[in-house]
Amino acid sequence: MAAPILSGVRKLLKHVHFATIPRRHRHKKKWAATEPKFPAVRLALQNFDMTYSVQFGDLWPSIRVSLLSEQKYGALVNNFAAWDHVSAKLEELSARDFVNEAISHWELEPESGQSGAPSPASWACSPNLRCFTFARGDVSRFPPARLGSLGVMDYYLMDAASLLPVLALGLQPGDIVLDLCAAPGGKTLALLQTGCCRNLAANDLSTSRIGRLQKVLHSYVPEEIRDGNQVRVTSWDGRKWGELEGDTYDRVLVDVPCTTDRHSLHEEENNIFQRSRKKERQMLPMLQVQLLAAGLLATKPGGHVVYSTCSLSHLQNEYVVQGTIELLANQYSIEVQVEDLTHFRRLFMDTFCFFPSCQVGELVIPNLMANFGPMYFCKMRRLT
Repeated sequence: MAAPILSGVRKLLKHVHFATIPRRHRHKKKWAATEPKFPAVRLALQNFDMTYSVQFGDLWPSIRVSLLSEQKYGALVNNFAAWDHVSAKLEELSARDFVNEAISHWELEPESGQSGAPSPASWACSPNLRCFTFARGDVSRFPPARLGSLGVMDYYLMDAASLLPVLALGLQPGDIVLDLCAAPGGKTLALLQTGCCRNLAANDLSTSRIGRLQKVLHSYVPEEIRDGNQVRVTSWDGRKWGELEGDTYDRVLVDVPCTTDRHSLHEEENNIFQRSRKKERQMLPMLQVQLLAAGLLATKPGGHVVYSTCSLSHLQNEYVVQGTIELLANQYSIEVQVEDLTHFRRLFMDTFCFFPSCQVGELVIPNLMANFGPMYFCKMRRLT
């Protein structure tokens, strides 16, 4: 099954037109010994300036300064802790639960303004998630999480935009769920917080990253859930999941490896723009297509998949989604439908800044007043 995916991906990649580098940006090698050795963060910024200035036009300068500024966080309340007490403490900091506040506002809006709104089932969020953020323009920080009275940590600090793919997945009670690229564990933890997972498979190929995932689970999830049949942690090659467990899951999250744009501008360690990782970086769209295809093949007909990245690149976002859907139609005669998330975007537009021109899916762009993201996510339904 992997062979047709691989050949299909190669065909799709031939259609990618990578932007040519303007002459003024070209670096002509004269002597190997005198080649400038730029740090990876600088190479990342040069790459983004060339590609994103074309992709985003007049929006790029504001996105750029936001990416280079301090990131904003959210506090995901741990429902396995004394969550009501934790929520009260966070409210005392003047933070607000953006999830339940948004849903409450939506439910209170007069029906006359909802004439074109879809049924609740089509935009329903995964339930029971509570995540506190400070208001737009408020750059306050949350204090580090503490061990609570029930023996687990009170809340998990994360980019609040990272919760959107889990909310968009729309878990229902009793779902069998796969988190295909689970580490370091924030989204896996959020999936468990919904209380909907009959079984959750959390997978990541990297054994070192699996260690970080296990640490998160150990710190936030009670032992009886962690060590019972409800959670299964594996370290398999996610590209082969369609062969391993095809047509199995109700909901699949495919949060793929990407250029991790914000990390690439701030951290030299594990930076994908290091010269030694150039080939790996160029192959990312192929890997992403293979992982999304595997995630869709692992889903039951009628089930849902959310694809997500923390990159602004349309080559890693919309292109991967459209290419994978084409691949599955051609190679497997499997029909996949992209779900419209317009109402989902409206639900959370008071907290996040969304890019208005995505071809498919939604993209949270960093903004100084709401410096979350980047976070791209697209919801799909496997029809056949």
